[in-house]
Amino acid sequence: MEIRIEEDGTLAETQVILRCAALGPQELELLAGLRVYQARLTGEKDGETHILAAGQVLYADTADRKTFLYTAKGVYETPLRLYELEQKLAGHGFLRAGKNLVVNFDAIRSLRPDFGGRLIATLSNGERVGISRQYVAAFKQKLGL
Repeated sequence: MEIRIEEDGTLAETQVILRCAALGPQELELLAGLRVYQARLTGEKDGETHILAAGQVLYADTADRKTFLYTAKGVYETPLRLYELEQKLAGHGFLRAGKNLVVNFDAIRSLRPDFGGRLIATLSNGERVGISRQYVAAFKQKLGL
């Protein structure tokens, strides 16, 4: 794969052009990664509504009937339910990891086995989250195991 970056000060916005002989799994995964940065979410923190790029979100979970988005910079409450977030972020590298948890696969730094067939994921910010055993298969499939 050849990667080329061209700077052009006359462009109003960034353009990404993918040239390939055929659209295969590697190209589709690259496109999915790029789409994460186009997806936007809103979250409330300290009485202000913030617009977040989906790629900034490390994971989302629910507690006390509220849904929270976790980024490297803080925690934001979102009006969306977890299943709505999961649908909105489908195809953007987010995977269900538990009844109350959706994880950004690209934010996972490492995985290790835990008791009862679970996995522990260490995220890019050093935080650890548990992956329920019923969702381990999806993570292994994503890894190609």
